[in-house]
Amino acid sequence: EVQLVESGGGLVQPGGSLRPSCAASGSSFASSHMRWVRQAPGKGLEWISSMSAGGSATYYSDSVKGRFNISRDNAKNTLYLQLNKQKTEDTAMYYCGIGLVGVSPGGQGTQVTVSS
Repeated sequence: EVQLVESGGGLVQPGGSLRPSCAASGSSFASSHMRWVRQAPGKGLEWISSMSAGGSATYYSDSVKGRFNISRDNAKNTLYLQLNKQKTEDTAMYYCGIGLVGVSPGGQGTQVTVSS
């Protein structure tokens, strides 16, 4: 069973960048499709990006397409999400999860706050 721990969130100004990461334990990370979801204050969980196990396929929601970039390092059992050109509406708790679809969070999340 894969266990997930998110980190790398923080406070950033509008237009800035962050790169949260998701460290996975267990031997099945490299064969697992992965996703990122987020939950803004007072709102439900929102799927934002997914990546296939080998990294050849990536998917993004319209709300982040062109600004965020998902990547993974299977040798390090780590999933990343590069957040660029951030907007105040990107403020949320960010979670990684297993699978291409769905919104269930896998770990405890990492907080990203976009504010001037």
